[in-house]
Amino acid sequence: MSKLYYFDANATTRVAPEVVEAMLPFLTDRWGNPSSAYTFGNQVAKHIEAARAKAAALLNADPREIVFTSCGTESNNSAMHSALMTNPAKRHVVTTAVEHSATIKFCEHLQKRGYDVTFLPVESDGSLDLRLLEKSVRPDTAIVSVMWANNETGVIFPIEEVGAICRSQGVLCHTDAVQTPGKLKIDVQNLDVDFLSLSGHKFHSPKGIGLLYVRRRTRFVPYLIGGHQERDRRGGTENVPYIIGLGRAAELAIEHLDEESTRVRALRDRLEDAVLRTIPGASRNGAKEARLPNTSNIAFDSLEAEAILMLLDQVGICASSGSACTTGSLEPSHVLVAMGLSPARARGSVRFSLGIDNMNEDVDYLLKHLPSIVAKLRTASPAGPLEVKRPRRGVTASTAGPTRREERKLRREAA
Repeated sequence: MSKLYYFDANATTRVAPEVVEAMLPFLTDRWGNPSSAYTFGNQVAKHIEAARAKAAALLNADPREIVFTSCGTESNNSAMHSALMTNPAKRHVVTTAVEHSATIKFCEHLQKRGYDVTFLPVESDGSLDLRLLEKSVRPDTAIVSVMWANNETGVIFPIEEVGAICRSQGVLCHTDAVQTPGKLKIDVQNLDVDFLSLSGHKFHSPKGIGLLYVRRRTRFVPYLIGGHQERDRRGGTENVPYIIGLGRAAELAIEHLDEESTRVRALRDRLEDAVLRTIPGASRNGAKEARLPNTSNIAFDSLEAEAILMLLDQVGICASSGSACTTGSLEPSHVLVAMGLSPARARGSVRFSLGIDNMNEDVDYLLKHLPSIVAKLRTASPAGPLEVKRPRRGVTASTAGPTRREERKLRREAA
């Protein structure tokens, strides 16, 4: 297999060898059910609790506050479901217009069931107006759900202040912190949040395992009803190997925090600065400073990200146009549109998200190929407004750059 140049760490990460090593015994020899009464199962249960302690250390939480789930989506849904079930008279939710689809879609589902949801707008740099958030909280608000760091732009929201506002108004607070482990220090002792969601595959453990932090003394109604697992907070036999893997990955995330903040940030900045300096019509989406150290979202005027990504893929470079959970959608990124970008500009935006596996030579390789790819696409179809008389059903006609049919033709010619 030829070398892979991977710039999509916000979508998923490689399972660390140390994590695989920790998991293997629980896929081979230690396969007992942790709920069993005999020693063979009890020993497995002890390893689960050891992994729980490691996950709690990542958050500076009490291990009893950690509920293992299948993923960030389940964690997000569980937090909001519990808030509404424990406060049935409160039928209002506050969130933002730039949340992950796990939150957006769940809130849209709630609206269909008669709940009221406020989707807070963001500024052009992706930041949140806290005064507007405070004004949006009502007596019937059950929960405020605000992500800590945006998965597409990397823009960081001030969760400490969000939590403080919620605490002052007596409303539950949840944060989707899926993008933060290993990138930002997480200390729930300094956050006034009642719930916090993580997903293991974002920090080098396997897909299919996540966690939900539930602050002690916060009433909780389980989303999955079943046995007594997870102290009655999530039914279902524990996914033992993956829980063990998440625990080991949590240890690694703590170890790598300084590296993400320094070496990976420097790589990201070198990549971004070079792209903005050498490629005409390229501009950054989102705030420059209040941002994850690994993420750069760049708009390329008059081009479709799909075409850029296809040509990058042909030379072994992986990047994305936004959330992996919405890849394939004909609609432009809801995050970028909420920031005020036109649909055409949003469709021309590419996200580069780096990780601890990236090295200088990876950035060199990307910078060697990206300018020529952009130039080739622009040469094949000079920038300029195109009228699209009959766009396909459900597709908004672009007012700048080639149509999708023309883009496919361009890719074939450029290949």
